[in-house]
Amino acid sequence: MLHVTDTIEINEDELEESFIRSPGAGGQNVNKVSTAVQLRFDARHCPALDNAVFLRLKRLAGSRMTQDGVIVLTASRFRTQDANRKDARARLVELITQAAVPPKRRRATRPTLASKERRVESKKRSGEIKKTRGRVRPNHD
Repeated sequence: MLHVTDTIEINEDELEESFIRSPGAGGQNVNKVSTAVQLRFDARHCPALDNAVFLRLKRLAGSRMTQDGVIVLTASRFRTQDANRKDARARLVELITQAAVPPKRRRATRPTLASKERRVESKKRSGEIKKTRGRVRPNHD
């Protein structure tokens, strides 16, 4: 079981890991060893995630989620399979943890009388400054 929050735990069967060759520099070893991990998690059909969490997760995951609701994470930061596997799982847990927190509801408030008066005063000051920006005409006495 992959523990995410107190209410969300993901079964190991729901995670699909495959090992691929790491991109980028690394010498001859990189061409022979598959150390990068591609972690696939079907979030849409996961019983541990309710619909609200799934929708927030979909927004957070962005292009890392496929049309079918499968999150695909690729980890290739480290040189060993085990470290990359732990990294991918940690990133998945972090993503789901962020999605599990419901956003705070905004409470509508009205501006105070003092803030309205300050706004009007600043507008008046701006207007006075703009009045003085006229064209300069020479005085003919």
